[in-house]
Amino acid sequence: MSKPYDPADEGAEMTFDGKMSYGDYLNLDAILGAQKPLSGAHDELLFIIQHQTSELWMKLAIHEMTSAARALQRDELQPAFKMLTRVARIFEQLNSAWDVLRTMTPSEYNELRPSLGQSSGFQSWQYRAIEYLAGNRNLAMLRPHAHRPDITERLRSILSQKSIYDEAIALLARNGFDVGDEPRADLARPREENPNVREAWRQVYAEPQKHWPLYELAEKLVDFEDYFRRWRFNHVTTVERIIGFKRGTGGTGGVSYLRRMLDVVLFPELWHVRTEL
Repeated sequence: MSKPYDPADEGAEMTFDGKMSYGDYLNLDAILGAQKPLSGAHDELLFIIQHQTSELWMKLAIHEMTSAARALQRDELQPAFKMLTRVARIFEQLNSAWDVLRTMTPSEYNELRPSLGQSSGFQSWQYRAIEYLAGNRNLAMLRPHAHRPDITERLRSILSQKSIYDEAIALLARNGFDVGDEPRADLARPREENPNVREAWRQVYAEPQKHWPLYELAEKLVDFEDYFRRWRFNHVTTVERIIGFKRGTGGTGGVSYLRRMLDVVLFPELWHVRTEL
């Protein structure tokens, strides 16, 4: 009979008294102890883990988007491309997570719903940060965070700076394109679609070899919004599958609210210019 494999025979560390272990580095005690179901429903653990892991992925997306905006500001396009690609892949990962949540049936969700109180996904400040970083600056969505001045301040800090799309438009201007009245005086306010910006992107797409870095940037942005739209669509579908057209726990219209969000376009000129090519 062969001897059982022992990783120590190849030099693997097997004792960790006074040394940093895997669990220590990742702070797993805190992470794995953060799931505290309030009901006896079997599926509440699924519901909590689904949303906690989504928030972790969103934290990484915020990190990458913030760094990408700074890279664009410094004309460091290659690192920005890598970061934007990673953000798109993060949303691909978030899309796959809906497949797990969709295994929960309406009757199973109804067992845990009373435990949610008024909590709702639309109150996620990290999701709001992602929208603000991308360029969807709906100031009304600051209100759900008014009870947390620290969070409100973080969101206002994002609103005081150029979004990723603002930085992309500024890059067009630095490369000699007429972008009209950009940036707007108040960065926190929503921007209007600009025909000058649409024309600038048309010129980029008309001669990709001449404007390759800008052409690649345009496609990185479209790729991100493509995955972001899929994530929102999968959110609507999952909610409708589980709760139908009931009102959301946070007081929104539920599916009707989420469908309205599908109409939000982050980079309008990049999508509308396709009709003109």
